[in-house]
Amino acid sequence: MNGAELALPSIGSKKREGVSRMATTGKQLFTTLEADGTLTVALEDVAFDDPAHNQVLVRMEAAPINPSDLAILVGGADMENADYTPGKFVARMPEAANTASKARHGLKLPAGNEGAGTVIAAGESDAAQALMGQRVSCVPGNAYSQYCLADADMCLPLGAHSAEEGASAFVNPMTALGFVETARADGQNAILHTVGASNLGQMLTRICAEDGFELVNIVRKSDQVELLKGLGSEHVVNSSEDDFMDRLTDAIRATGAFYGFDPVGGGTLVDTAFRAMERVAREQMAEYSRYGSNQPKRMFIYGRLDTSPTILTPSYGFGWTLSGWLLFPFLQSIGQETMGRMRQRVRDNLTSTFASSYKSRVTLEEMLTKDAVLDYRAMRTGEKYLVTPWA
Repeated sequence: MNGAELALPSIGSKKREGVSRMATTGKQLFTTLEADGTLTVALEDVAFDDPAHNQVLVRMEAAPINPSDLAILVGGADMENADYTPGKFVARMPEAANTASKARHGLKLPAGNEGAGTVIAAGESDAAQALMGQRVSCVPGNAYSQYCLADADMCLPLGAHSAEEGASAFVNPMTALGFVETARADGQNAILHTVGASNLGQMLTRICAEDGFELVNIVRKSDQVELLKGLGSEHVVNSSEDDFMDRLTDAIRATGAFYGFDPVGGGTLVDTAFRAMERVAREQMAEYSRYGSNQPKRMFIYGRLDTSPTILTPSYGFGWTLSGWLLFPFLQSIGQETMGRMRQRVRDNLTSTFASSYKSRVTLEEMLTKDAVLDYRAMRTGEKYLVTPWA
């Protein structure tokens, strides 16, 4: 039985009249890191509260494992040598990673940024009541669970779309749209993206093609070049090729992409982007300056696929800026009207521009097995996992 077939007629009206219903219980995943570096990720039986005012209770049907979920789920722990038992694993966190995570020591935290399911109970607000019985995409922060409490204002009704189609309807789509909104606000009309073939990168490619926005994609494999060109990307450069730097410089020259986004974080990729930007900028200088070009060059780090230090070199003068970019602070800055416009675009194009694909589907129990953990932790392009709590 899927979420749309649940019998739901009376729960919402009872809540509005103030009549308490029986507690809802289900399995939920928690992750705990102790001060000694012991990481425990386990399923527990949980009783979920009745939704208050603007909350809804969602029977979760699908939740993706995004790179942003892995930091709290496995972090830098030694998963090869972890102890795996049904519904649980215990691993050791290396000293450096454990020290960096000191703020979470001893805290039992839920995991799973986003997912989709069916609303089975609602608080008394009009917004919450309007979602009763509907399948929605939501961002509860504890999506690896059979039930979730979510804010009605952050839920996206999916209409006829399935839970799988709507499971990834928030983080990647809103992030990709956010890149374009951020660039436009800074007066830019071109973007460089360092992991072009990712699920998010493919969405960004489609958005830029639709909006007439110039885009330079960096990929690592020849088949990824063909993938993105098939989606309409003109400027795709392969970092594994010997002439990568020349091709990247050519692409920046052709597009004016002095503005980019990078989810890798560690290593030299941001540095490489800045150096290529500066090459182009120096070509346009009328006279020599020992300080380099005055062309503004900006990169945003929005993830940590590589947790090693970000390496920068004195190769591009002083006209550069490196910043962080996170989705939720961005959304808080743009206002309800812009966010509503973005969300509507996602819903209208959920199976086209913002479509997601999955390599594997696992239950809550299966996501904690060694084979699954080692596979999804690798974060290989095009190999995202989907958690189906009731499968």
